[in-house]
Order: sequence, then structure tokens, then C-alpha cells
Amino acid sequence: MAVRQIRQIGDEVLRKKSKEVTEITPKVVELIEDMIETMYGAQGVGLAAPQVGILKRIVVIDVGEGPIILINPVIIEKSGSEAAEEGCLSVLGRKGIVERPTFVKVKALNEDGDEVEYEGTGLLARAFCHEIDHLEGVIYVDIMTEEVEVEEDIDEE
Repeated sequence: MAVRQIRQIGDEVLRKKSKEVTEITPKVVELIEDMIETMYGAQGVGLAAPQVGILKRIVVIDVGEGPIILINPVIIEKSGSEAAEEGCLSVLGRKGIVERPTFVKVKALNEDGDEVEYEGTGLLARAFCHEIDHLEGVIYVDIMTEEVEVEEDIDEE
């Protein structure tokens, strides 16, 4: 496993639509493992393959309950609406208010190629939408309603 470089806003790969994964090869499994390690290393709750420069429809998410791996994810149900603050590992130093569904159900494949479904509310629902947007070349700053001031970390000596 390896930590990969997270691409930052302005990198054209983040604006491209990702391609469907047609076969789960050892290379795809290695990418997933690297993405999980990269997400944890950056203290994020989600990461999409384009964020590490790979245009494949793969997302990893962990909102504190262990990693969720989604290959070729599709939102099949959503309801409710809530505006809340979002940030992104590809948009450092910025946050914004984004309107997202409060409930989301996704269908995808797992790393073994089995079809899985997940339901999420709150942060998990938001993470599903945020990461799947990345697969379409959409970054949260494109759909935020307002920018939020980011507090600087103050180093204590």
C-alpha cells in the first residue's frame, strides 16, 4: 500500500468524467488499498479515484464506522434536504455551504465484485453525494451556496 498524491483544484483530471470499472483486477484492488491509506493519511472521510489522478468510478468513504468501498456507485434513492458545511481534500483551505439530501441509498460493487447497497443519513449521505460528484467532474465549490471562513490552526509552543 502507498499514500498517493491528492490532486488539487485546478488539476484538469478533477474536471473529467470517470470511466466505469469493467473488471476488478489486482491493480484495481491495489488502487483501492492506496486510496484508503491516502484518505486516512489526509484525515479525510472520503476519497474518489480522480482525486489521486485515476479516472475510474471508485470511491472510498469512512465516517467512523470502517471503510466503505464503492465501485461504479449509483444513487438509487434520496430524500430530504439540508444545507451544511463541506470541505474537500482537493480544495485545501476552503469550506462552503452545500445543499445535499439528508437520506441517500447507493448501489455499487464491492472489491470482490459483489453488488452492495448502502443507506446513509447525515454525514454519510453527504459523503456519498460529494464523492460521487467527483466521478462526474463536479467539485463542491461548483454547487456551494456560500463560502465559509476557515479558521487557521494556531501552533502552540
